Amino acid sequence: MSVVVVRGAVAVVEGPGRVRTGDVVLVDGMVVEAADTTDAEIIDATGCVVTPGLVNAHHHLLQTAFRTLPGTRGIPMRDWLPAMAGAYAEARVDPELTGLAARAGLAEALLSGVTTVADHHLTWPAEADGVGMARAAARAATDLGARLVFVRGAARDDPQTAAASAEAIVSALVPGRPGGISADGMLQVAVGPAGVHSDPRETFTLLGEVAQRHGLRRRTQANEVVDVEIALERYGRRPLDLLDEWGWLAPDVTLAHLCDISDDEVARVAASGASATHAPGCDVPMGWGVAPVRRLLDDGVAVGLGTSGGGSNDAGHLLADARLAMQVSALVGPQLAASDVLTMASAGSANGLGRPELGRLVAGSAADLCVWDVSGVADAGVADPVAGLLWAAPGRRPRTVVVGGRTVVDDGRLVRADEREIVGSLFERVGR
Repeated sequence: MSVVVVRGAVAVVEGPGRVRTGDVVLVDGMVVEAADTTDAEIIDATGCVVTPGLVNAHHHLLQTAFRTLPGTRGIPMRDWLPAMAGAYAEARVDPELTGLAARAGLAEALLSGVTTVADHHLTWPAEADGVGMARAAARAATDLGARLVFVRGAARDDPQTAAASAEAIVSALVPGRPGGISADGMLQVAVGPAGVHSDPRETFTLLGEVAQRHGLRRRTQANEVVDVEIALERYGRRPLDLLDEWGWLAPDVTLAHLCDISDDEVARVAASGASATHAPGCDVPMGWGVAPVRRLLDDGVAVGLGTSGGGSNDAGHLLADARLAMQVSALVGPQLAASDVLTMASAGSANGLGRPELGRLVAGSAADLCVWDVSGVADAGVADPVAGLLWAAPGRRPRTVVVGGRTVVDDGRLVRADEREIVGSLFERVGR
């Protein structure tokens, strides 16, 4: 039996609205109320806040290899999409590049307190080994000790090919597993077209059928600027009208972005049971809008937080984007409280993945947690150390990160890999 005790924290965030002091006890990869701790491993959290491991509900890990590319910043999405497509074609996306980019993106995630990443992979060259690409991303997560939700996406792919690829990935990565989740809970497979702006009804239908056969979660992007524009041009309707008609407004669906959404559409999403993901670190600097998160929450929509990819958000630091979410929320409604946004970055994101065992530190939850040092000068004068996690010290790193009861970041460093080697390997592959 493996027993770990996290001791001495100034605050322990158990879940939405629940903060306490005292020990956190982990046994065999789960949080428990109490156990015999005689021979336990002790993690000293003196001067620290302990939170659940953060959950990045929307990332494009491949884009970690394509940050700050000239001509891709502050431009309309209509121009950004082909610019990125050109970069992918020049780089020759294959399993090697997929794995190297995922390794770098997941390392960055762990070093910023994210223990689970949902990777919406949208680039599938016709000649590439799709299963090999999925395996490479999954292997990167396994090597580092991170949890991965691999989303077989589609962006202008042939619908039949996309569906066949999704079937093959499920069979290869999580064969026979309920919900597409591995037995140890470290890997999950989901499906999701990029959006109605890029994919026809047939793609949504066929990927939806794959999801239904295997009990997979479904994810897509909706009501970004280009999504609304193209839907109106092509169909004479708004994206949510189409998603509803195509069977993609449902409790197993998560909608990312939702920048351009009306009050009536907010109510519609809430009534459907679909969840949402906010991605301000992508949408705000690119000038693509701000989702009305307070309205979504007030209407009962479960909202998570994501960074999106390096092609639009050059950082994969979810806590920094949580800070941004608070800062820009007042532009579209009442300002979000730090507690609400921290919930979005943990339990809210986990809910959208259908993973209630993640994003919480209560008995029965997975033993994923972060220990954040709040004793330094950046936190001097902070009245509420939990709120200070978001408001103070943007870009802070956790001291310790535990996933499934195993320490994967210790004293701010990766335990299972060398950060410099990860960086060097990716630069060597992309020729920069």
